[in-house]
Amino acid sequence: MHAARFPFLLATCCAVLFAVSSQNAAAATHCVNSGGTGGCYSKIQMAVDHSSPNDVINVAAGTYKEDVVIGIPLSLIGAGASSTWINATGLPNGIYVDGYDHPGLDHVTVAGFTVEYAQYEGILVVSASDVTIRDNHINDNDKFGPKFSPNPGACPGQPAFETDETGDCGGGLHFIGVYNSIASGNVIVGNADGLLISDETAEAHDNLIVHNVVRNNPADCGITLASHSPAGSTPPHFAPHHGIDHNTVTGNVASYNGVTVGGAGIGLFSDGAGPGRVSENVIVHNSMIGNGIGGLSMHSHVGPAFGAPPDNMNGNMIVGNYIASNLADGGDTATPGRVGININSGGGGTPIWGTVISQNVIRDEDIDIAFNTPGTVNIHLNDLLGGHIGVGNVCAFDKASVCTGASNATQNYWGCAGGPGRSGCSTVSGAHITSNPWLSKPAADDDDAGVQGDED
Repeated sequence: MHAARFPFLLATCCAVLFAVSSQNAAAATHCVNSGGTGGCYSKIQMAVDHSSPNDVINVAAGTYKEDVVIGIPLSLIGAGASSTWINATGLPNGIYVDGYDHPGLDHVTVAGFTVEYAQYEGILVVSASDVTIRDNHINDNDKFGPKFSPNPGACPGQPAFETDETGDCGGGLHFIGVYNSIASGNVIVGNADGLLISDETAEAHDNLIVHNVVRNNPADCGITLASHSPAGSTPPHFAPHHGIDHNTVTGNVASYNGVTVGGAGIGLFSDGAGPGRVSENVIVHNSMIGNGIGGLSMHSHVGPAFGAPPDNMNGNMIVGNYIASNLADGGDTATPGRVGININSGGGGTPIWGTVISQNVIRDEDIDIAFNTPGTVNIHLNDLLGGHIGVGNVCAFDKASVCTGASNATQNYWGCAGGPGRSGCSTVSGAHITSNPWLSKPAADDDDAGVQGDED
């Protein structure tokens, strides 16, 4: 494009560049150290309160006894999680990114801290976008919980918009109504639950949860996508939920969570105060080992069988994960033994459609993939190595009243070349499961894996 032919456009572009440069030039860098020396603040909150949008706050190594509230775009950077601690003993949170009281909040980064001992969440992010929470250790928070009660006030002191904290009081890292944001490289240990995305205040969508280690959070799940009723919603069926959709959970380790009370490695749930929505999310290339109610659990608890509107749990993809040695599910989503993946509508009869389960490796389970839903579950190109039930329809086991669901479970490897039910292979259990043809070699070698038909 020749500049002489487009003088107005060139002038406009220059004006835009000048505006951006001016904005960057206006951003300041602040420092914090525990002694308040060298022109630095002694408290992180003091630096936040004296910052302008897009400022950077560098926090030196040390321990800071604070509940830091952020309401403007800024970057809060610690000297490293091994040396920079936020001790929130007796305080609601360690860090609260507050877009609820500051509508439109975006462009916040929190990195390089250990956040511990908060009454509720270690790090809480609400109604904000373009937030990055990276390279933190979030340990031993939720000191008030776990609190098992359906009462929204079960965790006194929490905001009224946190409408469902049954089993915990927020956990380690909690995104509420957050979108276009990232949680990356965090180590989340010893909270009631690990990392939670929910939708009480707004739709939670297009977030990336990547390369986090979430382990030993004993009272609930490791990573949870849970649709909760909007603040102010009332029974019997509550208002439609805002929804949790188009999130990607990839490259995470979720191990040994929920073992004392019951929690999955990764859970996709609606709270039963529906109609909830957890749809079109991607769970890919994660490791789920030794968790309390299965490696991956997808639960709907309401629906037409109860005279209630159905949840929307449709279009989720579970791809390329390693799942092993998890425990049995229970309650209205029970499984007959230890389970890798459980897609379950309970007794409510919500149809779950469009679930794709592919290229997962599942071992050391009593039932590798369980389902109980009036929808159809698509299961292909998985290595079902548990040696017991490879795919099972558990609807009758759960005593559900609507058992019309089915699974297309063709082209899986069942642990040996002979196919499901042959000596040394995993088996099929329950009705409406199509398993023929199967793979004669592991799906990891599916470029040259033979596809077998039934030999009978």
